[in-house]
Amino acid sequence: MSQTQRTVVVLAAGEGKRMKSATPKVLHPLLGRTLVGHVLSAAAAARAEHTIVVVGHKADQVTAHLGEIAPEATPVLQAQQNGTGHAVRIALEAAPDAAGTVVVLNGDVPLLRPDTVEALVVAHEQAGSAGTVLAAEVADPTGLGRVVRDASGRLERIVEERDASPEVRAVREVNAGIYAFDAALLREALSKLSTENDQGEEYLTDVFELLTSVGHPVGVFVAPDAEETLGCNDRAELAGLRARLRDRVNTAWLRAGVSIFDPATAWIDVTVTLEPDAQIEPNCRLTGRTTVAAGAVIGPDTTLEDTTVGEGATVLRTHSIGAEVGPAATVGPFSYLRPGTRLGRKAKVGGFVETKNAELGDGAKVPHLTYVGDATIGAKANIGAGTIFANYDGVNKHHTTVGEAAFVGSDTVLIAPVEIGPGAYVAAGSAIDKGVPAGNLGVTRAQQRNIEGWTERKRPGTVSADAAQRAADQQK
Repeated sequence: MSQTQRTVVVLAAGEGKRMKSATPKVLHPLLGRTLVGHVLSAAAAARAEHTIVVVGHKADQVTAHLGEIAPEATPVLQAQQNGTGHAVRIALEAAPDAAGTVVVLNGDVPLLRPDTVEALVVAHEQAGSAGTVLAAEVADPTGLGRVVRDASGRLERIVEERDASPEVRAVREVNAGIYAFDAALLREALSKLSTENDQGEEYLTDVFELLTSVGHPVGVFVAPDAEETLGCNDRAELAGLRARLRDRVNTAWLRAGVSIFDPATAWIDVTVTLEPDAQIEPNCRLTGRTTVAAGAVIGPDTTLEDTTVGEGATVLRTHSIGAEVGPAATVGPFSYLRPGTRLGRKAKVGGFVETKNAELGDGAKVPHLTYVGDATIGAKANIGAGTIFANYDGVNKHHTTVGEAAFVGSDTVLIAPVEIGPGAYVAAGSAIDKGVPAGNLGVTRAQQRNIEGWTERKRPGTVSADAAQRAADQQK
């Protein structure tokens, strides 16, 4: 038996005035996706032939975002926000061939699970209903539309709170703003919607009363978890949703074998991948396409963005963007890995080191206080403390190559483009701009000379002069 044709309509036209933001409401982010991005991810479970997103406020921004995250979705402009019924009507006008089941979702319910969308659609189609509403039982229904049933428990109507009587307001079963409809019957009912209500808008919820008034069966599907149906109207509510999603994500990873020592301070995007026995210490944020392999230790106090961490690696108090940390490599504390950084097996980036477009071979070490930009460092090479890879001449970037098992002494400047050969040494305090061949020692320091008696003559009466005098007396 073939699947019924399906169309998804996502309502994302509202301004969200209470967000008090220049950013459209549905574009506010939480854990790796925007609000509308989370909804579209859940909507994929419907396996629809058409996905239509109704845009309105700052439609150009929303449309551009859709092009990035869901190019298969069709944006449809609702120039004037005349209600949810009006929004669905113009969406269907843009898809005249849409038939079968129409699934309608609000664009601000990021906790909605794909399983719930699928279960709603299946229940609707198996029951042969003209329309099915997703409902939720909540402790405090304030501000939400109520699901009103008749004496036999069947759906009678959906009432917006502003239009509800005191008796209806006491009902705790609420409308989640998520529906499944028979496409043909929905089109017919939408053509009959009225604006005779408190807001002067076309309410999509009035479709249910229109359907029942002519004898079409309608149904209610209760969400397994009311939390899934939560939307947000302001940033405080958005922060609450973000925390709930954090807890959901972390619980799933814990049950998958990942150690998260303080789930309240671990913020892990839904796009991140972790392997069993990965270890996340307190105060960590993992974002984008970050992946962490088995046995790796992240944190504490670490941010990884689009970063790959290999098996058994350690990344401590580090900020990393677009880097690759190889197996058993170590990073930190207080280091900054910028895009293009690649660390081989057992490579080391130590404390207060910044890297950019830098490749460290297996076992290479950059232990302390160093900037490495546009460089290739060979296996087992050692870069001394305070070394600067001077890669920028004010106009162009240049590359530095350090060969296998080379040793660069502390407080050195490597002035690119330059190459330090395999097994070569660079003396501490040197500024190298001509390269050092394999096995050579590069030195650019001026010859040291000591000026006798300088402190006593130039700094008389200071603690330094006193110390020098005592040392001289002891020698005598």
